[in-house]
Amino acid sequence: MSLRRVAIPSPNYSSRGGARVRLIVLHTAQGATTYQSLGSFFSNPASGVSSHTGIDDTPNEIGEYVRRDGKAWTAANANPYSIQTELCAFAEWSTSEWYRHPTMLENCAKWIAEEAAFFGIPIRKLSAGEAQGGASGVCQHADLGAMGGGHWDCGPGFPIDDVLARASGAASPAPPPQEEGHNMIAATKSGNGYWCCTHDGAIYAYGDAQDHGGAFHPDLTQGNTVIVGIAGKNNDGYWMYASDGSIFAFGSAAFMGRPDRY
Repeated sequence: MSLRRVAIPSPNYSSRGGARVRLIVLHTAQGATTYQSLGSFFSNPASGVSSHTGIDDTPNEIGEYVRRDGKAWTAANANPYSIQTELCAFAEWSTSEWYRHPTMLENCAKWIAEEAAFFGIPIRKLSAGEAQGGASGVCQHADLGAMGGGHWDCGPGFPIDDVLARASGAASPAPPPQEEGHNMIAATKSGNGYWCCTHDGAIYAYGDAQDHGGAFHPDLTQGNTVIVGIAGKNNDGYWMYASDGSIFAFGSAAFMGRPDRY
């Protein structure tokens, strides 16, 4: 499912001057906590800054401030050849805090996958030397060094390896096969839709089933535990159950605890 992009145009942009886009750059907004409030800031000419998109915790929806063919103003000399997003987050966040925002991370992965497909950029993490030396791929603002204005976002806690792994998987329209005996599909109450989930917590919604994000958690992405079941609530919520007893709740499905012993 493609991301829904809500246009909040910014006047703060200019021409790329014919430069080829080779970098997908991730930033943190360092203030705005919703893509709407970030868009309000970027829409003010006096701010003098912008980014192409903004990503918050809204499932499958992001803000779009500058069109792909325009040069956003957020990474100094790297702007002409970069496509850029602002995560409504803080570079000071620990890794555990980032994982408290699974929808933001999943939206980021989807955005990377969409931009990589559009510009023909490989989904691979660049070192600072590669990002500054002409390579194509994905980097953080910090990797641009002085060329990008000397910033440190997204910070050392940002789980970029997991995000890129999810971005690589986001290019596939169907989930991989599941192990026999695991209930990895749940139908909506109407019977006109269903959810499929993978063992690493990715979710795929079909028909009238609503996508509220997957169980993006380090234990899952690192293979320490796996999702073994999913149960749906109406068409707007679901629970995932992990092999260590963890319960993940999404949408209208409420978290009501987990087994004390497992």
